[in-house]
Amino acid sequence: MRPRSPFLILAAGLCLAAAAPAVAAAACRADTGAARNVLLELYTSEGCDSCPPADRRLSGYKDTGAYAGRLVPLAFHVDYWDRLGWADRFASQQFTQRQYAMATLARSRSVYTPQFLRNGRDWRGGGSPLDASTESRPGARIAIELHVAPGARMTVSGEVAATAPGAEAWLAVYENNLDSAVSAGENSGKRLRHDYVVRRLVGPLALDSRGQLALRQDIPLGPGWKPADLGVAVFVQDKASGEIVQALQRHACPG
Repeated sequence: MRPRSPFLILAAGLCLAAAAPAVAAAACRADTGAARNVLLELYTSEGCDSCPPADRRLSGYKDTGAYAGRLVPLAFHVDYWDRLGWADRFASQQFTQRQYAMATLARSRSVYTPQFLRNGRDWRGGGSPLDASTESRPGARIAIELHVAPGARMTVSGEVAATAPGAEAWLAVYENNLDSAVSAGENSGKRLRHDYVVRRLVGPLALDSRGQLALRQDIPLGPGWKPADLGVAVFVQDKASGEIVQALQRHACPG
């Protein structure tokens, strides 16, 4: 695990199509309940030889029924390893920028790979991500509806209502069942497999004076994205502390 020094990050561009009705192959809905869900962010890289075990751990949550509906895993591939011999095709400056921003908000100097954040705080992976410390009341309600049109676009609609001031919303599009044959760098010769890989991160999305937001994002599918393996996570974050007060995930429904 290797800390990195902050450096200037260029703002990452996000291509969002103009809002329009999607020719949906499937419509999927999800709502938060009375419990506070857990956003588990993994900051990782294909160029880091200590990252594959953490990637496998994140993938393992797909098959753990006890976490269904409560755990929202996301893998953010950072780009500061790219200059060391292998360019991670899933990496983004935007994700690196988020990792440093979250450390700043938490008043932490802990920035490294692989790094887990549990509801915005550094987590060293001991025990369950749903331990007793995550049982506080949620700070927001979230409802989302997901439409995926194969080969075209994803439309996400819904609403967010925060119960406390000073919140903002974020939306992440992720993809499962990805792999890379790595031919250089610390993982040279390995085939790495990934789930919950963030493909697009949209935000921060401002809530109105009542703490509410009407969601509407129309996102073109990138080259090679597999519609059946896509999903969306929406989470609400305290702007001052970086704490995640509620999160919700919805995987694409079968077509």
